[in-house]
Amino acid sequence: MMTTHYPCSLAGLGRGGQQLQNCRKAYIETIELLVQLANLQTAFVTLDHALKVTNRRVNALENVVIPKIENTISYIKSELDELEREEFFRLKKVQKNKAKHAEEAAKFKEKEMQASGRGSSSTSTNLLAVGEDEDVLF
Repeated sequence: MMTTHYPCSLAGLGRGGQQLQNCRKAYIETIELLVQLANLQTAFVTLDHALKVTNRRVNALENVVIPKIENTISYIKSELDELEREEFFRLKKVQKNKAKHAEEAAKFKEKEMQASGRGSSSTSTNLLAVGEDEDVLF
C-alpha cells in the first residue's frame, strides 16, 4: 500500500509550529519578491516615461528643427549667390566704364595731337600711360 504525503499531515499537535514556520518563511520570501517586482515596475515606468520624452524630442528635431535649419541654410545660400551675381555685374560694369573712358581719353589725345600738328601715325599713344580713372559707383 502506498502512502501519500499531504501537507496537512504536518498540521498535527506535534508539528503545527513547523507548519507555521514554513508559512512565515514562504510569506517573507513572497514579500521580498514583491518588493523586487515593485522596484522593477517603478524602474520600467520611469524608463518608459524617459523613452517617450526622448521620442518626442527626436520627432521635434526631425520634423521641426532640422527642416527650419535647412530652409535657413538654403535661404542664406541663395542670398549669397544673388550678392555674388550683383557684385560680378557691378565689376563688369565698372570695367566696361573704365575701358570706355580710356578709349575716349585716347581719342581725345589723338585729336589733340592731330590738332597740334603731330600726326597719330608718327607716334603711338600708350593706353596704359593714361592717368588714373575714377571709379564709377552705382
